[in-house]
Amino acid sequence: MTPTSFPATPTPMQAAPEPSGARLVFTLMLAGLLSGLAIVSVYEWTLPIIERNNAAALERAVFKVVPGSAQMQALMIDDTGARTATAGDTPHIFAAYDDAGAFVGYAIAAQGPGFQDTIRLLYGYDPAQQRIIGMEILDSRETPGLGDKIYKDMGFVGDFDALSVVPPIVCVKAGAKVNDNEVDAITGATISSKAVVRIIGLSNEQWLAKLPGPDDVPPLAKPEIAGDAP
Repeated sequence: MTPTSFPATPTPMQAAPEPSGARLVFTLMLAGLLSGLAIVSVYEWTLPIIERNNAAALERAVFKVVPGSAQMQALMIDDTGARTATAGDTPHIFAAYDDAGAFVGYAIAAQGPGFQDTIRLLYGYDPAQQRIIGMEILDSRETPGLGDKIYKDMGFVGDFDALSVVPPIVCVKAGAKVNDNEVDAITGATISSKAVVRIIGLSNEQWLAKLPGPDDVPPLAKPEIAGDAP
């Protein structure tokens, strides 16, 4: 009689050893380092593209708020006068010139609180006529369908095409505008409308008295050409 055979008793599997704390810390540090390098690399690669896009958008806005302009340069203005902005400056004033290089007006950047968040805008100013000659909202998070009318309502935007700054500009009830220094508020977006007027009014107080007159504006700087002598 053949003896009955039984399967061998399986050997219990040994549990894998737990990684040491030092190894876990090293792994996390390595992952963090690689992630950080990736983020920095992407940032360094995209930053020049973002800066070029922002510069192009600003240039388009300047030409829009200063009719007849085709060239521009950033200015730094203080109590000692005006000079052409250089790298590292944060200009708020832009002189605009026509195709022939003749000065046609200023574009002034301003910002302030709106109903929801900060409103950033750019407006054109003609010092010879003492009038605002255009306005463009650069950035706004006002309520969609209401506050966003500050850049979607062309009637409101158009009020800034020939707006006297003497006396100071004011926002009036929709349809009540009768004077050259008045802006009609937008029905349903009165707070946002008044915010735009307030931002420009405060900017006027800060800058208009410091702006060089039409005959004293720095001439359009000649662009540097590779190979020119220093």
